[in-house]
Amino acid sequence: MLSMRLCLADLDRPYWLFREGRWVSGASWIKSASVPVLGTEFDDDQYPSVTFTVKECKGAGAVFDFVTVTVRPGEVRVSAGLFGTAPVYLVAIGDVLHASWDLAELYPHIRADRLVARVVARALTRQHRYTSDTLFDGVFRLTERAAALFTPAGLTVRYPESAEHVLSPRSLRTGVDPVDVFDALLSEAVREAPTAAGCVGVELSGGADSGNVALAVRGVGFHRVHSFGLLMDGGMGIDQRARRQALVDHCGFADTPVPAMRYPPFAPGGVRALGEPHDPAGAFYQEAFDVVRAQAAVHGCEVVFTGSGGDEINAHHSRTNTALPEATPVPWLGPRATEALADVNERLAPMPVLPVPTLMAFGLHNPGFLRIGIWPVSPLVHPRLVRFMEQLPHEHKQGKALFRERLRRAGMPETVASPREPENFLGVMEAGLRAYGLRILDGMTRESVLADLGYVEPKALARAGAVAERSPTVSDLLCDVLSLEVGLRSLM
Repeated sequence: MLSMRLCLADLDRPYWLFREGRWVSGASWIKSASVPVLGTEFDDDQYPSVTFTVKECKGAGAVFDFVTVTVRPGEVRVSAGLFGTAPVYLVAIGDVLHASWDLAELYPHIRADRLVARVVARALTRQHRYTSDTLFDGVFRLTERAAALFTPAGLTVRYPESAEHVLSPRSLRTGVDPVDVFDALLSEAVREAPTAAGCVGVELSGGADSGNVALAVRGVGFHRVHSFGLLMDGGMGIDQRARRQALVDHCGFADTPVPAMRYPPFAPGGVRALGEPHDPAGAFYQEAFDVVRAQAAVHGCEVVFTGSGGDEINAHHSRTNTALPEATPVPWLGPRATEALADVNERLAPMPVLPVPTLMAFGLHNPGFLRIGIWPVSPLVHPRLVRFMEQLPHEHKQGKALFRERLRRAGMPETVASPREPENFLGVMEAGLRAYGLRILDGMTRESVLADLGYVEPKALARAGAVAERSPTVSDLLCDVLSLEVGLRSLM
């Protein structure tokens, strides 16, 4: 949620001035992302030590996301809040610290041939981990509640202690209605969102997660609400359209649907096809969601509520004995990636306050919002809701029973509360791979950044391409290697 360039030489006798939207001292500067609901606090009471805090503009008593930078002679400290909405990336070049919420802004300081092998192996085998590691050597992600220190000795990132969680469900008190409690907590989380100029958006897929968020947004009573969503094709899409329309009609939203199949991965006009700098490990469906986000910007939304985290807070597992997923067999792994598989669990961040998959999704999905001046809010993973769901007996979470019951009580038909076939994006991914991805794969068999570095095997990729050409389906695993390859090429 902030960008900066801090030179240690400028910190000995700093003279900070606010110019053209950023704080400047010599060749150093700090600026907030250009999002109306973010504010910057400047504190020089302990001069020459100066503190900058970029945070959500929320009311008193609300829990807000933030990043704090404290600069003093010979030292820079950067610390993050617990929400991780838009993680900051950091890289040190000599005595200068560069940072940004947008990884692409750091590309002048990144080399595509200097990758972190264990991160490449994670990406290619879908063993994704929440960590300060990034694909690029020397570039670090500031994970939730973490702190970074930059001195003449270099840049280090320190993890926080593991967050405390409820380890097992508890029995409900007599007379307590969990749906009412959930409704109150979710409404409060929506009401606490950063102040917007009377216009907010809602990502509305038609599922139970976004449907419950939509009901809460309606109940809060914002002046103007626009809903946006990707529509699937086929029979799945017909059912999804009906669910979305029922929610839109009930809530009274101005709705803008976007046909997902028009914007599959690697489609012309998208960031990857244009070769624009972007995070190589970014969201698979970036092209489609970029269109949705652009529509939200056109309609003047400063905040967009998302349904992120619904699956995670309804999950039933033991936090004391959670097994990490097994590696996905990938036939085109090269020797360097194969060797690095032994290290995929190194340098992991400790247990966060919010669910790990949600935080990882934020890093993939949310920078696209900030680029167009929108702040994403995911109320389902507000800390109070996370704690409530951890304590809830499993029968209320199984199959999202609580979420579905709240939809029924709001008057939604059973086709909305408990659809027979929830939407998924696999058809969109396969269409993008077949129409556009296989062309990239064909080129990789002759010239490839990943192959040159020993992370993939070109002959195995060629075989996979030949199989895909003959088969009625295309392996979605190819999206991992193609996304990395295209992203790395955009650096070069």
